[in-house]
Amino acid sequence: MELYEASQMSIEGDDILDEAKCFSSKCLNELLTCDLDPEQVRMIESTLRYPYRKSFARSLAPLSFVNDMPGVNSWIEDLLEVANRERRIVQSMHQKENHQINTWWKESGLGEEMKFARDQPLKWYLWSIAILTDPGLSELRVELVKPISLVYIIDDIFDVYGKVDELILFTGVIKRWDDACAEQLPEYMKKCFKVLSDITNDFGNIIFEKHGWNPTRFLKQMWANLCNAFLVEFQWNASGTLPKADDYLKNGIITSGVPLVLAHLFFQMGQNIANQSMDSKKEEVPLPNTIFLVAEILRLWDDLGCAQNENQNGYDGSYVECYLRENQGSSYQSAREHVMELISKSWKLLNKECLSPCPFSAPFLEACVNAAKMVSLMYNYEDKNGLGLLQDHMKSLTCDHETL
Repeated sequence: MELYEASQMSIEGDDILDEAKCFSSKCLNELLTCDLDPEQVRMIESTLRYPYRKSFARSLAPLSFVNDMPGVNSWIEDLLEVANRERRIVQSMHQKENHQINTWWKESGLGEEMKFARDQPLKWYLWSIAILTDPGLSELRVELVKPISLVYIIDDIFDVYGKVDELILFTGVIKRWDDACAEQLPEYMKKCFKVLSDITNDFGNIIFEKHGWNPTRFLKQMWANLCNAFLVEFQWNASGTLPKADDYLKNGIITSGVPLVLAHLFFQMGQNIANQSMDSKKEEVPLPNTIFLVAEILRLWDDLGCAQNENQNGYDGSYVECYLRENQGSSYQSAREHVMELISKSWKLLNKECLSPCPFSAPFLEACVNAAKMVSLMYNYEDKNGLGLLQDHMKSLTCDHETL
């Protein structure tokens, strides 16, 4: 099991760890055919399905099995008491943060204005909790939920509800960031632009106060890039023309919303902005490659599932579908295997970024890895156990901590 866990840290060209992964996974799968007790089976299956490097599922799983393990000494009771006390403290903090987020969300009016869109502030907050695990980053978690929520809302505008002329107009308004032009928008888009403008300007002011540099111009450009990429997807689907798989993925990395969200985090965490020699006249943000690797992992994982699993009526394309159209004669299973290979390659590149010297802080790189780890749980539509863990964890955030 430890060898299998270690193999998850492989990088491109690391044949030894690749061999270790094949060897250890084969041995573990063979052990599952032996006469093992239920706890051993559970541990092996969890290791194979949820390696620590690439998933949060085992971190979210309850630890009730500890009391039943053979050879447990009396000190474990003290350890469990300390763990439970810490859990109550952290949960109380999460409840306060969740209350702040719910208050902001209700005051924004987006949930009431856009009945067609997803209304899932707790789920969006769970992204923030997963990315920023340090209890001391409470303010950052609350602020990060705001761009996350707008990515989901704007995605639904393009995929589910918006008409083509409205979407073109909305994209133009975001590109120009013009309040006067926004008056031409339908009410629901006008409301969305108002909230988007408020959180972007507020965010820029917060970063300026903390780090002495205002990234508002860059963030506006990234919102424009996101909307333009959504519009490209919409036009592909409206015309019935599937792009090449590589073109779809390149655009899909942007529509994942990850570059935009992690750009907010990039600025939140400082990242020696003053020393980056950033020219405010430039249109593009010099973001680290880790952000785009996480985006590719999310896009590919999500495309293994389906928008229908999110109870949406819209459709925004799929890498798998583009790949099958481009590679006539390939089976659906071979396409899935190809996607999993791409995800594995992205993880190897992400590992390399984290292990190599770079100008970005360890906490920021850890946050990026945490986002990638959360993807396999959030978008693993076929794994009901994984989704069950996610739902249980979400519910636990709303429970009275005194009852736990």
